[in-house]
Amino acid sequence: MATSIGPVLNVTRRELSGYFSTPVAWVFIVIFLVMSGVFTFYIGSFYERGIADLEPFFQFHPWLYLFLVPAIGMRLWAEERRSGTVELLLTLPLTAWQAVVGKFLAAWFFVGAALLLTFPVWLTVNYLGQPDNGVILAGYLGSWLMAGGFLAIASCMSAVTRNQVVAFILSVVVCFGFLLSGLPMVMNLFSGWAPQALLDAIASFSFLAHFADISRGVIDLRDLVYFALVITVWLLANTIVLELKKAD
Repeated sequence: MATSIGPVLNVTRRELSGYFSTPVAWVFIVIFLVMSGVFTFYIGSFYERGIADLEPFFQFHPWLYLFLVPAIGMRLWAEERRSGTVELLLTLPLTAWQAVVGKFLAAWFFVGAALLLTFPVWLTVNYLGQPDNGVILAGYLGSWLMAGGFLAIASCMSAVTRNQVVAFILSVVVCFGFLLSGLPMVMNLFSGWAPQALLDAIASFSFLAHFADISRGVIDLRDLVYFALVITVWLLANTIVLELKKAD
């Protein structure tokens, strides 16, 4: 176990140090914090609602992540492939799976750090009222898990191409599909002819539905398993793509 975790941690540390040594990371954090504030206090009418909760804060996270997380994930493998360093990375004493998990964890922890920096919003709502902090904690957990799902998809799309812009577009399109699944505009396309089992399967893919349950403070094992499966499946797909590209 130690020999399998060691290379993953090494890659994670290497990638994390790389994030904070470039201005890209700080630009992402600033944009995320500014946009979160704008959506919460202006579009979400945080003060006008007169309710001590963070619903206006969390309800816009899926749409923020839709563009910001692919912007982080697009460089994970596309830049490595463009510069040719992916071959050097995979010649090190570690497997492709370990490299994939290590780079993913670094990006996920980085997004988590940006999320934690929104704590002034939490302090604000506690100053103004008496919110249910358990629900708020669940909202943060759900937001981080959802970000992990987006990031796993973006990481896989980044391995498909050497072009970061193409990786970004592919990531946004796939993530958008996972957001829309389960919404009436999508379900109506299938409701006339598809069996109920297929409709239920499509609805179950919705990021919005699973995140909404957790953000309301309902931590259902099914929602946790869903995000864990999404992350695992896309990281496995990422590993397969890397192995295929290495064989070319």
